[in-house]
Amino acid sequence: MTNSAFIAAALDPTAPVPNGIVGADGAPTTKRFNVYRNNIVVGLKDALATGFPAIKSLVGDAFFDAMAGECVRQFPPASPLMAEFGAAFPAFIATFPPAASLPYLADVARLEWAMRQAYHAADSAPVAADRLTDPEAFFARVTLAPAVQMVRSAYPICDIREAAFGGPAPKGGAQDALITRPEFDPIVTPFPSGTAAVIDALLAGETLGAAIEHAPQSLDLTSFIGALLSGGAITHLEDIA
Repeated sequence: MTNSAFIAAALDPTAPVPNGIVGADGAPTTKRFNVYRNNIVVGLKDALATGFPAIKSLVGDAFFDAMAGECVRQFPPASPLMAEFGAAFPAFIATFPPAASLPYLADVARLEWAMRQAYHAADSAPVAADRLTDPEAFFARVTLAPAVQMVRSAYPICDIREAAFGGPAPKGGAQDALITRPEFDPIVTPFPSGTAAVIDALLAGETLGAAIEHAPQSLDLTSFIGALLSGGAITHLEDIA
């Protein structure tokens, strides 16, 4: 039996006991394998609940359990590292019919997944804050920390996430979420829709000044640059000749 066949049987409650899974009498151990199968699914659903706490809070335990169970069976882990499990969950939510009435849910899941990526990203040392006080810095290309993430959404996903944990009701519209990790835990900072274009430009190699030209008019540049600095997001400034 192949590993993939065994995994498929372990995740499908209607599948027969795989060949070779027998007891002392040589007969298939149906009850024992069903316990094993149930434990696998429960463990994977618990992993999704741990990785996506805002989603669980927004939809409730019963809805989350059903949704996570479907996802686990369609997208089992591809790696033994549980930190990598859940990458498919946001896209799954977007196509899960019972969640159609919550169109923002997939984007909130994308935000939570990006936060996990930031948490597990490699460590890096930020540049000194006074480097950006030099006017020449705006003619420099910058290197961003591996933990920096940006999530676009047509919904106020940062506010929705906060509301899931007891914060005020969301107000306003689309948000771009900047994720930084100054120390151990990621920080989410909301910015106006279109702000992600600045990060895209920096990653594409544009200078800081050129990248800022992509910013939406509603962006408070002081707050944005401040969030990059306080979040340890800039790790290198290209030397200007």
